[in-house]
Amino acid sequence: MFVHTSIRTSNLERSIDFYHKFFGLKVLSKMEIKHNKAQIVFLQDPTGEGCTLELTFMPDQKKFTQPEYEERLFDHLGFEVKDINKTIAALRKENITITDEPFKLNDNTTIAFVEDPDGTLIELIERK
Repeated sequence: MFVHTSIRTSNLERSIDFYHKFFGLKVLSKMEIKHNKAQIVFLQDPTGEGCTLELTFMPDQKKFTQPEYEERLFDHLGFEVKDINKTIAALRKENITITDEPFKLNDNTTIAFVEDPDGTLIELIERK
C-alpha cells in the first residue's frame, strides 16, 4: 500500500500554511527525528482521503535549490481542485509561480502547473 510522499522544505511553517491555504490539507502529526536532526510534519486532506504528504525540514541543510526541470528526478505532486481558474487566481494573488497556465488534457480534464514556495512542482487537476 502506498502511504506517503515526502518533500523537503526550507521553512516548515510557511509550507504548512501554503498546503493548508490552497489545498485544505490539515496537520496529522509533527515530530522531531533526532537520528538525522530532521523535523517532519504529516498533512492530509481533512476527509482522510488521498495520500499523506510529509514535509521534511533539515535545519542543517545549507543548499536548497531545485534542479532545472529537465534534470529533476522527482517530477510533481498532483492535487484535484474544484475550480482551476479560481485556484490559479488565488495563487497568482499570493505571487505563487505559475509554470503552465490551465489547458485541456481531454474533454473532461483541465490541468495547470504551479510551484510551492520551495519550487516543488504541483499539478492542479480539474475534472468535470
